[in-house]
Amino acid sequence: MATSTSPPRADPDGGPAPSPAGGPARGRRRRTAGLLLAVLLLLVAVAASLALGSRSIPLGTVAEALTGGGPAQDALVVRELRVPRTLLGLGVGAALGLAGALMQALTRNPLADPGLLGVNSGAAAAMVTAVGLLGVTSRSSLVWASMAGAAVVSVVVYVLGASGRGGATPVRLALAGTAVSAALVAYTSAQLLLDAEVFDRYRFWQTGSLAGQDLTVVRQVAPFLVVGTVLGLAQARPLNALALGEDSGRALGASIGRTRVLTALAVTLLCGAATAAAGPVWFLGLAVPHVVRALTGPDQRWVLPLSCVLAPALLLIADVVGRLVAPPGELQVGIVTALLGAPVLIALVRRRRLAQL
Repeated sequence: MATSTSPPRADPDGGPAPSPAGGPARGRRRRTAGLLLAVLLLLVAVAASLALGSRSIPLGTVAEALTGGGPAQDALVVRELRVPRTLLGLGVGAALGLAGALMQALTRNPLADPGLLGVNSGAAAAMVTAVGLLGVTSRSSLVWASMAGAAVVSVVVYVLGASGRGGATPVRLALAGTAVSAALVAYTSAQLLLDAEVFDRYRFWQTGSLAGQDLTVVRQVAPFLVVGTVLGLAQARPLNALALGEDSGRALGASIGRTRVLTALAVTLLCGAATAAAGPVWFLGLAVPHVVRALTGPDQRWVLPLSCVLAPALLLIADVVGRLVAPPGELQVGIVTALLGAPVLIALVRRRRLAQL
C-alpha cells in the first residue's frame, strides 16, 4: 500500500515546527536558560577583559577608572587600552558569530563560515595593495582599505554566483567564493614575497588581534557593524521559511532572491568591518552557531541573537587567555580561538546527532 508524506510543518511565525519530544514549553525554557547563561558569560568576559592582563587591576579600581577616578596609572590602562580593546572584541565577536549563523542558514552548509563569500581574502588583498603599491601606513586608512576590498570582492562573488540560469543559488555562491578567494590568495602571496615591508605588516594582521587598537577604529567600523547586525537579525523569519524548501518558503511569503541578497549584504558588512579591524579570526563564526543550535534547535529567531551574545563572550575570553598564558607578552586572539575552537568543533562533529540546520 502506498504511503504519503506531508511537507514539514511551520509555526504561524514562519519558524520550523517544534519537536514533539518535550513539547514547546520545554523548548522555550531551554532556550531562555541558554540565553541567560550566555548573557552572564558575556558579563563575566567583559569584566575579565577590563581587569586582567599583564597588569591585573581589581574590579573596584576598574569601576573607579570608568567613572573618572582611581590611580592614574590604572585609569590610563583601563580607559586608553582595555576599554577600546573590549569594545572592539564585543563588536567583532558579535559580527562574526552572527555572520557565521547567517552563512550556514543561507547555504544550508554546516561547514560554511563568514569567509565563504571571499571577505577575508578580499580584505587581505586590499591591505597588501594599500601598503605595497600605494604606500599607505596609517592604521585607520588600512581599515578603510580592507573594508573596501571585502565589499568589492563580495559583490564580485555575488555577481558571478548570480550569472547564468538559476540565479544566485547557495552552491553557485560557494563555488564563486572559492574561486575568487584562490585567485586573491595567490595575488596576496606574490605581494608578500616581493616586499618585505608588506610581509611585516601582514603577518601581524593575519593572526587576528584586538591589541593596539584605539577608539578611532571602533568608531570607524561601528556603523557597518550596527547596520549589518540589524539587517542580519531581520532575516530570521525569511531564513526559517527557506529552511522548509524554496516552494514552501514562497508559500509562506518569503522572497527567495531578496532574502539571499540581504543576507549576503549583512554578511559582507559584518565580516568586512570585523576583518578590517581585527584581522581574520578563525573558528568563531564556524563553531559558535553549532553550539547555539545544540541549545536552541534550528529556529533562526533564537540562533541569530544568541550567536550575537555567545560569540563576543568567547572572543573576549580567548583574548584574556592570550594575555595570561605568555607573560610579559601575549598570544594573538586569532591563535587562541583556533587552539580552543578546533577541539570544540571536533567534539561537535563526533556527536551522533548534530543540531539540525
